[in-house]
This record gives sequence, C-alpha cells and structure tokens, in this order.
Amino acid sequence: MSKANAKKKVVVTTSKTINPTQSSIGKDDNSSFVSTLSFGRKNYTLMLIGVGLIALGFLLMAGGHMPSPDVWDENIIYSTRRTLIAPIVILAGLIVEIFAIFK
Repeated sequence: MSKANAKKKVVVTTSKTINPTQSSIGKDDNSSFVSTLSFGRKNYTLMLIGVGLIALGFLLMAGGHMPSPDVWDENIIYSTRRTLIAPIVILAGLIVEIFAIFK
C-alpha cells in the first residue's frame, strides 16, 4: 500500500466541553434582556417629514385635465409646477429620508 492510497485519520481530543457564545447586545448590568429600538423619536419624525414631502410632490404633479376636450393647452400639462417644482420636492423628500435613516 502506497502513501497516496493510505486513509488518513483525524483525531480530535478536547479536554473540556465547548459552549456556544451568547450575544451581549441588549443586556444591561443585571443580565436581563432590554428591548431597544434602532431609531429614536427624532429619526421617526424626520422619516414622517420625508414621506410628507414625497406625498406633496406627487400631489403637485397630479391633475392636468383639459377644460374642453376640443382644445389642447400645453401650459396646463407642461406647467412649471409639474415639470420643475414637483420633482424637486420629491427629491428633497428622498434626501430627508436618507438623512433620517443614516442619522
């Protein structure tokens, strides 16, 4: 029998038993579990402001029906409110949301 064909045996000896580790996150000095939230009151307030800005932007973008079906008025559909102000308000809401999450 050559060395290449010989079976290898792995012998593991331990002198003590191994216990699984336990996380110490959320425990106070008395070792009782303390429930903590990831975000504080300020974070949730900023998130609600961001959602409000996004909703306001979509409301500014909505609408645009013609008063008469026979007349086409570009100023109603392509107004500054719908093409410029509403997207800026939506982007501001998204920036506030990102700031609220990272704060």
